[in-house]
Amino acid sequence: MLKTVKPLLIAAVFATASAAQAADLYEPPVVEVPPPEIVYKEVSYGGWYLRGDINYHWSQWRNADYITYGCCGVVDPGVKTFDSGELKGALSLGAGVGYQINRYLRTDLTADYWFNADFTGTTSGTCGGVPCASIDKASYSALVLLANAYADLGTYYGITPYVGAGIGGVRMKWDDLENDIGGVVTKHKGSHNWRFAWALMAGASYCLTDRLALDVGYRFTRIAAGRMFEYANGVGPGRDRGLNVHEARAGVRYQFGGGNAGCQEPEVVAYEPPPYEPPVYK
Repeated sequence: MLKTVKPLLIAAVFATASAAQAADLYEPPVVEVPPPEIVYKEVSYGGWYLRGDINYHWSQWRNADYITYGCCGVVDPGVKTFDSGELKGALSLGAGVGYQINRYLRTDLTADYWFNADFTGTTSGTCGGVPCASIDKASYSALVLLANAYADLGTYYGITPYVGAGIGGVRMKWDDLENDIGGVVTKHKGSHNWRFAWALMAGASYCLTDRLALDVGYRFTRIAAGRMFEYANGVGPGRDRGLNVHEARAGVRYQFGGGNAGCQEPEVVAYEPPPYEPPVYK
């Protein structure tokens, strides 16, 4: 029996020594794999765009000055103004081409045609030494050419508010002015001329697709003074003092290059690190 126990004791001693030696071996630290790094891919916003608008404008009459002459061969010139005046609203159509410089700045050239806005006014004076008054009617249309710049103020839930300013010229076309004095009508030929103009804009665009945006806004246009009508029957010419024009605008913009700034967000690209390899200890 002693011969049997002795080998078992020796095996137990070696097993205990091996376990103790294994417990003393160095255990490497646990290395955690870092989370994926977030990388934002740059988005290009620059590019050409086309725009189209349908608008409604109403004009503020700022009065007009006209020359009157005496009768019976006596020249007695004097400058008078209209007693009253009012301009009705009218529709207008517009189109333009522009360039989106970056996410916050764009510029364009626009052309708008304002359809006829009716004018009604009154004047007073003397007819043969007797006080008299007339009812005056005319209308005007215009071609508006502007170079504009806009600042887009960031995008919120697909809506991009903006402000802008423009400068350019207006081709004013006044139709004939009719003076009605007790049923006697005198016509003054309307004047056509180019005038300086500037504008201020504010509005917002809404992202429809990555290329198409709905644009709704307001534009104020100031038109310089100019000739309104010509001489007839001892009166004229007349010169209006310029117009203040308010305009509600709605249209679309189609972007060709880059992408619609209001529809694009920086693309998130997850960085994939190389596969983890445990360290080798020698």
